[in-house]
Amino acid sequence: MRKLIMKMSMSVDGFVGGPNGENDWIFRSSDETSRDWVVGQMREAGLIIMGRKSFEMMAPYWPTATGPFAAPMNEIPKALFTQKGFKGIDLPSVPAATSWAEAQVFNGDLAEEIKKLKSEPGKPICALGGAGFMRNLIATGLIDEYVLVTHPVVLGEGQAIFNGVAQPLDLKLVDVKAFPGGITAHTYSKS
Repeated sequence: MRKLIMKMSMSVDGFVGGPNGENDWIFRSSDETSRDWVVGQMREAGLIIMGRKSFEMMAPYWPTATGPFAAPMNEIPKALFTQKGFKGIDLPSVPAATSWAEAQVFNGDLAEEIKKLKSEPGKPICALGGAGFMRNLIATGLIDEYVLVTHPVVLGEGQAIFNGVAQPLDLKLVDVKAFPGGITAHTYSKS
């Protein structure tokens, strides 16, 4: 069975985005060591999943992007989850757009679709995306590992992913990494 890993950047006060989803603060504290570590984590995935909104924002950008994140973002197959349908988007005509153009689209029950994906053979599934998708994913109880990348910034308000959790999530700390720019990465598994 494949493992489902949620990777999320957050502020010290637990927000994953500003009030309107702003995330420019993520890049202020990033350094080469933390970027290399995140890219390495992403390269271990066999599938990247996200919600429709994140997909619509990322798909036009990544195929023509350069830098350390571009290769894994473009090479790893994608799946997007939507309850509102998906009509497709315009993608650049470059080879790197293939994995985005061929993304699987799921619009059924999130928990059932995730169970099917997890039952398939292959490398881990990496969940990326926005607060709404992550809250829904957390509610399924199907996440095996939480990778919380904490940036040294306090936002004061914004979007959170653990608000509204129906029951406490008992987690076991698996790993902690600290990076020169002040970022820490905590990896937790279900206990």
